[in-house]
Amino acid sequence: MKTKFKYIIVFLLAVFTFQSCQDQDDIAVPSNLAINDFIWKGLNLYYLWQAEVPNLSDDKFANQVALNTFLNGYHKPETLFQSLLYKPVSLYPKPGEAVDRFSWIVSDYLELEGMLQGTTNNNGVEFGLSRKTPTSSELIGWVRYIIPNSNASTKNIKRGDVFYGVNGTQLTISNYQALLFGSNNDYTLNLADINGGAYTPNGKSVALTKTVLDENPILINKVIVSGSHKIGYLMYNGFYSNYDTQLNDAFGTLKSQGITDFILDLRYNGGGSIQTAARLASMITGQFTGQVFAKQKWNDKIESYFNANNPESLKNLFTDKIGTTAINSLNMTKVYILTSKSTASASELVINGLKPYIDVVQIGDITVGKNVGSVTLYDSPDFGVSNRNPSHRYAMQPLVLKIVNGAGFGDYQSGLNPTFQLAETLSTLDVLGSTTEPLLILSIGKITGTAKIKQQSSGIQFDYFQDSKSVNGLQNQMYLDKAPEGLLKALE
Repeated sequence: MKTKFKYIIVFLLAVFTFQSCQDQDDIAVPSNLAINDFIWKGLNLYYLWQAEVPNLSDDKFANQVALNTFLNGYHKPETLFQSLLYKPVSLYPKPGEAVDRFSWIVSDYLELEGMLQGTTNNNGVEFGLSRKTPTSSELIGWVRYIIPNSNASTKNIKRGDVFYGVNGTQLTISNYQALLFGSNNDYTLNLADINGGAYTPNGKSVALTKTVLDENPILINKVIVSGSHKIGYLMYNGFYSNYDTQLNDAFGTLKSQGITDFILDLRYNGGGSIQTAARLASMITGQFTGQVFAKQKWNDKIESYFNANNPESLKNLFTDKIGTTAINSLNMTKVYILTSKSTASASELVINGLKPYIDVVQIGDITVGKNVGSVTLYDSPDFGVSNRNPSHRYAMQPLVLKIVNGAGFGDYQSGLNPTFQLAETLSTLDVLGSTTEPLLILSIGKITGTAKIKQQSSGIQFDYFQDSKSVNGLQNQMYLDKAPEGLLKALE
């Protein structure tokens, strides 16, 4: 990955004419415009749709003075950032209108760095949200799972529990972010029962406290024996690269037990590291080392440079090692992957990246449709972590690439459709990892040849509105490693 960014920086020196051919090189950026200047220059170089945004054009501003005048018109960095995106969802909220649904900016990069590695301020309740009725503005929440070793894991709350309010206030589409994701670390969830297709408050509540929580994405790793089949089952909830060694160990455990089949549960996985996705795909297989797992497509100016000088750097390959450690590969020729409307980005990359090589049986619901990746940019001379501007902690996570598989396919922005569709409902939630859980039992049945899709219950259904990991887009990620430090100085 460092090689990739080295060539980007070389390219920066060669073509980023805005910085190199100013007539007034000594003009400083006023301190009050430092954040805005960082935003414009970072997006001008890296943004995937840079050519589609007139105000990001390489020849838009003749010099720093002209750029300063433009930047001075934006008093909030967030407003400038949104204005420089190509059809962002904030300005094009209707379904199908937006092009950029996933770029974002934060005022504290420490929080961002933690999120990308599974560290959040969290009480441990991972949940989904639904409208009470298709046209209602009122929301109902349901617990998807409880993070181990969290505050919630010590409380009387479990998967399948339903809640309607926080501190006695009904959740709505206008207040749920403030109530559930606001600055208050302590709140009480008001619970409800489902009676005759309706939600009824039951007078019960659970008091919860958010703490700094590290979530191990490996929630369940077990072997299920069914007839002559030894089926490995892994529920994996985030592509956090700092857990890659534990992920490899989990595959080692499955491999040592001689599994014959493998089920990968990604239904609550919003994504993460591209490198981790390639490693996971290599653990599932093992027979494709050195072949193309995925290809990256950048904006026109960076893509042209790579294609002319180092096209191999655009490829992510199947591998047999994590550093110097051998990967525990299962050598599967077929994999069963469970998905939902929360399955996104790096999860979708694994599905799409494996399809040219092995049989991928997708069971569950259609996925989010995030086929684009990002990188963290800091306010520093080369946008890396070294020599960051000490006066603020702003950082960006803009979309910088589209990703395709080894066969060149990557047009799944509307989501990946399951081979066998079976959406979760409030009437059919069961204990995760249990052979009575609908998606898992269907997968086992498909493996053993005994499967029959159960008729959906006549009880209450829910339409997905939002979930705890994708609020504000902070967890629906497919990202590259950070830009390396000090390259500009080294190349002077």
